[in-house]
Amino acid sequence: MVPFSKLVKFSREKHGPESLGYASAAVANEGATGDTQIIHTLHRLSACVIGAFVIVHVFNHLLAVQGIDAHIDFMESFRHLYRQPAIEALLLGCVLFQICSGVLFIKNRWGQRRGFYDRLQAISGGYLAFFLLNHVGAVLYGRSLLHLDTNFYFAAAGIHVPPFQFYFVPYYFLAVVAVFSHLACAAHWLTRARLTQKGRNWIGCAIISCGAAVSLIIILALSGSLYPVDIPGEYKATYGAE
Repeated sequence: MVPFSKLVKFSREKHGPESLGYASAAVANEGATGDTQIIHTLHRLSACVIGAFVIVHVFNHLLAVQGIDAHIDFMESFRHLYRQPAIEALLLGCVLFQICSGVLFIKNRWGQRRGFYDRLQAISGGYLAFFLLNHVGAVLYGRSLLHLDTNFYFAAAGIHVPPFQFYFVPYYFLAVVAVFSHLACAAHWLTRARLTQKGRNWIGCAIISCGAAVSLIIILALSGSLYPVDIPGEYKATYGAE
């Protein structure tokens, strides 16, 4: 096993101070048990499954720029795939595992994290765990118990009922930014042997900036800033409005 002091020195010289978080991660992985490594592998696999869904889901929300009908039409077509019982069960299982394993990783490695991207990985992952737990729970509740179509209007309703917009605007905006931030951290890690620190930082900032732009467009559509949005009464009623 490589002494930690030598690994830190090599890491600092080759990649800069920010890489110390990666050095500590390497030591943690080297000393990890087989069970821990299995959890890491499953975490990545479940992230790929969720990521594939999220890419299409974000694209679906971007279609709202063309109008609510374009958003809903695409969503209804996409539902024929992801609401198949086996696929939906797989997605929900991956979400649950991702939340639990992600929180575990944050807890176990928080004191070892060094540098902006290493800490951003934990912060964005923590927010995604919070968002997934709330958002998926709300969709299942609205669909199963309130018997609502969890479409564009379901997502947008909270933004159109004061004072809930002060919660839902940052809630949605930060969710999309957190997705792109997590991707930026992954890119920063995966390119550590190929690019300079400056190049990796530039790529990370570009991904995060792209996420902020995408998120802003989605919020503008949901909030009715691009065209009038009239939320049906049954959706507003979930917030106590008529």
